[in-house]
Amino acid sequence: MVQMEEEGGGFRKKITIGVCVMEKKVKCGSEVFSAPMEQILERLQAFGEFETIYFGDKVILEDPIESWPICDCLIAFYSTGYPLEKAEAYAALRKPFLVNELEQQHLLHDRRKVYERLKLYGIPVPRYALVNREVPYQELDYFVEEEDFVEVHGQRFWKPFVEKPIHGDDHSIMIYYPSSAGGGMKELFRKVGNRSSEFNPEVRRVRREGSYIYEEFKPTGGTDVKVYTVGPEYAHAEARKSPVVDGVVMRNPDGKEVRYPVLLTPTEKQMAREVCIAFRQGVCCQDVVCGFDLLRSDGCSYVCDVNGWSFVKNSHKYYDDAACVLRKIFLDAKAPHLSSAIPPTLPWKLNEPVQPSEGLTRQGSGIIGTFGQAEELRCVIAIIRHGDRTPKQKVKLKVTEEKLLKLMLKYNGGRPRSETKLKSAVQLQDLLDATRMLVPRSRPGRESDSETEDFEHAEKLRQVKAVLEEAEDLGRYFRNNMYPGEGTGLLRLHSTYRHDLKIYSSDEGRVQMSAAAFAKGLLDLEGQLTPILVSLVSKDSSMLDGLDNASIEMEEAKARLNEIITSGAKTVQNNGSSEVPWMVDGAGLSSNASELLPKLVQLTKKVTEQVRLLAKDEDEKLTEASSYDVILPYDQGKALGKTNIDVGRIAAGLPCGSEGFLLMYARWKKLERDLYNERKERFDIPQIPDVYDSCKYDLLHNAHLNLEGLDELFKVAQLLADGVIPNEYGINPKQKLKIGSKIARRLLGKVLIDLRNTREEALSVAELKSNQDQHSISKKAEKEDADYQSKLYVKNDDLRRTSPTSDTMDQDDDDDKETKYRLDPKYANVKTPERHVRTRLYFTSESHIHSLMNVLRYCNLDSPALFAKDILVLRMFENTEVALEDPKKFRVEMTFSRGADLSPLEKNDSEAASLHQEHTLPIMGPERMQEVGSYLTLEKMERMIRPFAMPAEDFPPPSTPAGFSGYFAKSAAVLERLVNLWPFHKHANSSAK
Repeated sequence: MVQMEEEGGGFRKKITIGVCVMEKKVKCGSEVFSAPMEQILERLQAFGEFETIYFGDKVILEDPIESWPICDCLIAFYSTGYPLEKAEAYAALRKPFLVNELEQQHLLHDRRKVYERLKLYGIPVPRYALVNREVPYQELDYFVEEEDFVEVHGQRFWKPFVEKPIHGDDHSIMIYYPSSAGGGMKELFRKVGNRSSEFNPEVRRVRREGSYIYEEFKPTGGTDVKVYTVGPEYAHAEARKSPVVDGVVMRNPDGKEVRYPVLLTPTEKQMAREVCIAFRQGVCCQDVVCGFDLLRSDGCSYVCDVNGWSFVKNSHKYYDDAACVLRKIFLDAKAPHLSSAIPPTLPWKLNEPVQPSEGLTRQGSGIIGTFGQAEELRCVIAIIRHGDRTPKQKVKLKVTEEKLLKLMLKYNGGRPRSETKLKSAVQLQDLLDATRMLVPRSRPGRESDSETEDFEHAEKLRQVKAVLEEAEDLGRYFRNNMYPGEGTGLLRLHSTYRHDLKIYSSDEGRVQMSAAAFAKGLLDLEGQLTPILVSLVSKDSSMLDGLDNASIEMEEAKARLNEIITSGAKTVQNNGSSEVPWMVDGAGLSSNASELLPKLVQLTKKVTEQVRLLAKDEDEKLTEASSYDVILPYDQGKALGKTNIDVGRIAAGLPCGSEGFLLMYARWKKLERDLYNERKERFDIPQIPDVYDSCKYDLLHNAHLNLEGLDELFKVAQLLADGVIPNEYGINPKQKLKIGSKIARRLLGKVLIDLRNTREEALSVAELKSNQDQHSISKKAEKEDADYQSKLYVKNDDLRRTSPTSDTMDQDDDDDKETKYRLDPKYANVKTPERHVRTRLYFTSESHIHSLMNVLRYCNLDSPALFAKDILVLRMFENTEVALEDPKKFRVEMTFSRGADLSPLEKNDSEAASLHQEHTLPIMGPERMQEVGSYLTLEKMERMIRPFAMPAEDFPPPSTPAGFSGYFAKSAAVLERLVNLWPFHKHANSSAK
């Protein structure tokens, strides 16, 4: 078809664009073709060089191809019911220029072929394997399923893993979670209302109805990226809340899904180019095959689906760019004699109203302090102890039996003479089965020493549980108080790559679930904790677990502590100077500790005897059956999740939760036996904290049992525990400092790196922005703007290559492998697109809190410490009104929350009764640790802490993702600044010389 229009006394041909697409794919409401494609086509027509022809459903489905309209360029792509072969025949007949090649579209409906094509072109994809079934439920000899993994052709995929149907049109994608995280399955699907996924905690077996792809799960921090190309030279990316986390779709007031344009890294731009070339699809704007999902995980990027079946939502940037790029493509193909240069003013922009900007509240000193300076929050670091501390149910055994040794080798990777942790349901069941053959069956009430020990041994193996009371409210409280002035701004920062959040946890189950619950409240998520845990929480046992590094010193401290308590208070006063009482051994112990010990034993026996009588009634009902047979199978999912209050059990006078009287008695009997050895007449001081924990637990959860003397026991145990627990980590300040440094050395090093990386990133962005602002809007300024956007990708490894501190982290730390992803500052519709907040949350045990606290308190014994109380949260602020080199550019502020308020346990008023009924305790608010008006610079803090933190050179170097080269501006200036900032650093990196 030839379209002519008069121009300057002659005629100029218009290029015709045929749109051979099913109408239902572009229909919105009562209007046809009002979706994103229409937005692009309207802009193309505004240039005055193109004419659009819509084929329509009747033409496509009913008319022969010979009667289809003739066009110069054809946009055609498949959708359900689309006659792709017919379109191919038309293209062969008329030979229009194809924006999207038709033959390649056959590949896109089979995920197996998509992945093969991606691998052929060297495009990174998650590790995967294929399970092909000819008929439903066909048994395959190469496919094996166990509780926590599937194995395909010998390739093992541990949970969490992803299960995708091979058909590209089937969007029922499932994620299966490990038993250690609670198990269950999350199904992802096309959005229905405000839902995009659902979690089913009961489903643990994979599907067998058809053929599936099994794929390694890649955690993305709760944010997914959709990429859309227009030819091989252009790609547009949008970030959105991942459906994997809680499945709730974030929508704006108009009901559209909230998405934000983000900058792609150089590696990701190359990936987009390769995808476009591999599938030969020039444009993707609506249900179009070349739009793809990008997973950013562990510092790398992966393509996980090429038939994304979603389109750019209300992005004027994409519509503008797509129209300009397509114009050039069409002119080059059909009218190369015409100029394809983009006009200085786009024709559709002439009368377009200015888009309103999304507001963000600026963080000011009026909210956070009285320094009278303009400050912006840059970094929040929190070290948090796990939630409700239940009575210890872990068991440590040294084994020599062959069955148990084989079991250890099975679960520890075949390493002899090493420790093995057995936690999952399968592992515990294996252990129980082996133990049943080795330990005599017995029940409480038979009090011979041998039978009692046998029963205790067996009970230990079956008492493993971790009951957690969620910490969601604390997460919300943290968001509102640690990010003042933001309101929901933190959620917006997080969803736009302006909030760099990472959550770390130790290997302990209750610590992990505390972290997940906190994240749920912090980010205002919904649903079960298991998907949140797997998606947002990273385990780092080397940094947050274990006391092995200081075991010798702690044993020495406990031995000395035992000597002080059992010999009387005079020993405390005679050891050390009375002028500095806080320096003496055993400072903080109750003056009558030795007198309280016998009372503690007496009251413990009193409570244990009452529980024994309750257990006896239950035991008599079980005479005909072995105690092994009546205990339900261990369910790790229920054990790690929140235990609902069973009103029926409480009304019946039974213990709360899953613990029966037999287990409750075993718990108290063990405490009684371990606390005091009557034959040797010896107290075991380290058992005091366990008695204290048991009292707290039963006062809160089992108050309805009315155990006489329990409240008095709690008060005595609390007096002793308040003195014993701090002294277990060092009997005097010098020892506390030594032990604290050994335990928290790695964590301290990581905290310093967090703060330094934040500082250098902020300085780099400020420097680049300052340079940009010095130039007028010109071609030179436009070039610098492009440079500025690319240089926003600050990779820590590049920074360290220029830094004499050479701070590196181990390969498990994604801080150092991950590119610092950024919002697109030109099209983001936010006032401060360059603003960036880093949050690091470290969930650990009491040992690390005490250790960190001791280092910060005693790191400089000859001068005032950093603070006088406990510490929980560090925040770093940037003073935007001072020079980049000013030491006061970055200020560190410390706050602390003592956690659960135990005072209701000591009261009998109505408020206490209400809390008892809810089985919860209130959380104490944050306290500021520094004196009003004090100013702690980052430089000063580093100087005081560095000697006790792991040196940067001790961390293994990070692995750099292949194909990525980071950017950092003004390396010489940065190096000079770093030298000035860290004059106390003794080592220089060879690469900086």
